[in-house]
Amino acid sequence: MHPSKKPNIRHLDLPALEEYFEKMGEKKFRAKQVYDWLWIKPVQRFEDMTNLSKDLRQLLAEQFTLPGLMVDTTQYSTDGTIKSRFKTHDGHLIEGVLIPTTSRFTACVSSQIGCSLSCKFCATGYMQRKRNLEFDEIWDQVAIINKQSETAHGKKLSNIVFMGMGEPLLNYKNVIRAIDKLVSPHGMAMSPRRITVSTAGVSKGIMQLGDDKVKFKLALSLHAANDLKRHEIMPINDTNNIKSLIDSLNYFYKQTGNEITFEYILFKDFNDSLKDADELIKIYRQVPADLVNLIEYNAIDFAQYQKPPEEKIKAFMEYLEKHRVNVRLRRSRGKDIDAACGQLANKQ
Repeated sequence: MHPSKKPNIRHLDLPALEEYFEKMGEKKFRAKQVYDWLWIKPVQRFEDMTNLSKDLRQLLAEQFTLPGLMVDTTQYSTDGTIKSRFKTHDGHLIEGVLIPTTSRFTACVSSQIGCSLSCKFCATGYMQRKRNLEFDEIWDQVAIINKQSETAHGKKLSNIVFMGMGEPLLNYKNVIRAIDKLVSPHGMAMSPRRITVSTAGVSKGIMQLGDDKVKFKLALSLHAANDLKRHEIMPINDTNNIKSLIDSLNYFYKQTGNEITFEYILFKDFNDSLKDADELIKIYRQVPADLVNLIEYNAIDFAQYQKPPEEKIKAFMEYLEKHRVNVRLRRSRGKDIDAACGQLANKQ
C-alpha cells in the first residue's frame, strides 16, 4: 500500500470530481480542467496544472496523491523495438514494449506485477505475482509508450495488446477500467477494435467478457492442442481444460461477435508435428476463430525448450493452410533486448 492515506485523485471519475469541487465551493468546470490534466494531457504533479490557481493546486496536493509510473530504464533493439522497465509508486518493476512495423505501432503492456500461472516456457511465469496493477498504472504504460512512438516515429500508437507480464483476466476489473479509459473520448479515444486482450485461458473470465459485451479482440494462448501436453506446459489447464475453453470462446463469440485468435508457440519436438497440427485444426473448427498466430519460440534461461528448425515451421504452417486454416507466422521482435514474446522478466 502507498504510505499515504490520501486518495489517488485518478481513482475519482468526473462526477466524483465535480462533487468534490462543488463541496469546496469551487466552480463545477474546475473538475473538467483537472480531469483533462489527468487523462488528456497527463501530468504527474499538481503544480503542472497551470490553468488552476496556485492555492487550488496546493489544496489538491494536500488532499490527494497523484502516483504515476516512472520509466526506470529503456532499451532499444536493432529492429526498432523499445522495451521500457517502469517503476511503480511502491517500488515494483514491470515492463512494456513498443513494437513498430511499417504499418503498425503497437504497445504491449503488462497487467500484473509478476504472474501466478507458472507457464513453463515464459520468463514472467517464473516470477512471483506481487500484486495486480491498478487501472491507472496500465493506462500510464500506454501513455508513455505512445509518447515514445510519437518521438521515435512521429506516429501515435495504432494498436494495444495485453500480452506483457501477468494474466489480464485475473485482474479483470482494472483491465476493463483501463480499456474503458483508453477508448473514451475523454481519454485516448482508441478504437476498441485495435485492442487485443490475450489470456492463458481463464474460462470464467472469457464468459464474463461475453456477458459484459466488450468490444475488443480476444486472443487465447493455446500452445498445445491436447490436454496432456497443455497441462505439461501450462498448469492452468488443470482447472481450465480445452473443452471448457472451447465452450467459453463460443459463448464469448455468441455474445459479442468479436474477433478471436489462437496463439500457438512452436516448440521443437513437442508440439510441432503434423499430428499436433491435426489436433489444432480440430480445435480451430470448433470455434469461430479468425486466425491462428504461429509464434517463434524465444529461449529463456529457465526453460529447456527450443525453436524448431525453419523447415519444420514451414511444413506445419503449410499443412494448416492446406486444411483451410487462416494462419500467420509471427516473427519475434526485440529478441536482442529480451523484449520478445515470453521474455519479459525485468532482466536488463
